[in-house]
This record gives sequence, structure tokens and C-alpha cells, in this order.
Amino acid sequence: MISEKKIPLIYWIRIIKWDILIVAFFATVIHYFTLYFPDTNIPISLGVFLGTAIALLLSFRLSQSYDRWWEARKIWGSIVNDSRILVIQLKNFTLDQNKKLVYKMAHRQIAWCYSLGQGLRNQNPLENTDSFISQKELELIKKHKNIPLGLLDNHSKDLANLLYEKHINDRQQIQVDNTILRLCESMGKAERIKNTAFPKPYRITLKLFIYLFLILLSFSLSEAQDVAEIPLLIAIAIPFLLLEKIALEIQDPFENRPSDTAMTTIARNIEINIKQLINSEDIPEPLSPDSYYIL
Repeated sequence: MISEKKIPLIYWIRIIKWDILIVAFFATVIHYFTLYFPDTNIPISLGVFLGTAIALLLSFRLSQSYDRWWEARKIWGSIVNDSRILVIQLKNFTLDQNKKLVYKMAHRQIAWCYSLGQGLRNQNPLENTDSFISQKELELIKKHKNIPLGLLDNHSKDLANLLYEKHINDRQQIQVDNTILRLCESMGKAERIKNTAFPKPYRITLKLFIYLFLILLSFSLSEAQDVAEIPLLIAIAIPFLLLEKIALEIQDPFENRPSDTAMTTIARNIEINIKQLINSEDIPEPLSPDSYYIL
């Protein structure tokens, strides 16, 4: 997630550098073409009309992409809340009758948060989880294709044991089970965003219309003195290209990019909260951005 720190110019250049090179190329070609064929000028009103229409389409595109990004952030906000609730429920319902099992489930919940974030980023979902779950459970959980789902299943099994051993009553079991269900729902919502691609034809069509607009505008600006039309066209192109690229970046909030939802940072905060709830002495420091973004 991009923080409030000053974003370096190189970031903006990096995401549109190839588009700028393409615009500069065809602007140069059109400039020399119109020198030999001066009657090919196009009224600037046509370019302005098309540019207005594209600006409206870009606004809609950016809004749709932001909705996906914001939904991802809300999902992880729910995960934060339910992770805290789960441990509070286990801790206070059992009243230290089975402290060892509560401690085990609390650490498994930390592992689940890290595992889910890493899995959504196509990274190893078991990386760095060995410090939160036992080696025996780690070996068993490796058999699952969906590691976070396997961890939640183990939550449910331990919850059933708490009920069977009468450390909690039926009403308490239902409350904790509902919290686990909400965690599973949040995971499913995040996977839905991850596995549902933004319609590619819409993105490609919009990009083509932006280039069509810039080509028409290049012909309209061909009457500018010398080669002034080239930098002028590039200056006009930059806002359109940047908005299109920003929309492309934020539409997929789980791709390990600066615009990502800060899942690792959120998971670290959950780890801190949970360890404080169970009075653990091994409490890490919160993650802080070393650059203009944090993951």
C-alpha cells in the first residue's frame, strides 16, 4: 500500500515509460508526415470531443478499480476484528481451563493471517509459519491445497474438543464457531477478488481509444511551430496514461505491488494484538515503511 510519504518521480515514470515512448514515436512520425502532406490536418474540435468522452470512461474505470481495492481493504479489516474476537472468546470462555489449547489456537490464527496473505500473492503460504504451529501440524497441513482452509479446519476440530471436554458450553461454542465462519467468509471474498479478473476487453478498448485520441490530437497540433507539438502531445498524454495505469494497478490488490493491500503489515499487527492478549513475551515490533509503500 502506498503510504503518505512523498512518492518518487521514478515510480510515475516506471509505470508509463513505454507508453510515453510509443506516444513520442508516433507523434514524431506524424510530425514529419504532415510536413510532406500538409492537407492532412484534422480539426482540433474532434480531438477535444473524443478526449472528453475518454475522460468520462477513465473516471468510471478508476471508480470500478478503486471499488475492488477498497473491498479488499475492508475484507482485511474484518479479518483483524475477527482474529481479535476469536482469541478474546477463547481466552475468556475457557477461563484458563485449557490454556495450552487456547495458546495453540491463538498462534494458529497468527499463522493463518500470514498464510492467507502469502497465498493471495502467489507466494509460499507456509513460509514463516513454522514458528506458530507445531511441526506435526505443519506436516499434516502440507497435504492441503488450500493451506488457510486447512488451518481453519483445525480450529474447528480444537473447538469441538473444547466442547467435548466441557471447557465451554453449547452457547459459547456457537459464538466461537460463528467467528471462525466469518474468517472463512473473509477468505472466500478475498479469493473471489483474486480469481476474478477485471474484463480485459474493456481495458484494451479503453487503451485503444486513448491512443486514437492522441493520434487525432497529434494531427490537430501539427500546425505548431517546429517540433513543439511533440512535447505538447506528451504533456497532454501523461494524465490519461497515468490514470489508466493507476486503475490497472489497483484493480488487483493482491499482486505484491506498491499499490497492494498491506496484508503483511496487517498480519504483523494481528500477531502483536494476539500475543498481547495471551500475555506472550515474544512480541515483535510493527512494520514500518522503508520506502514510499508498505506491503
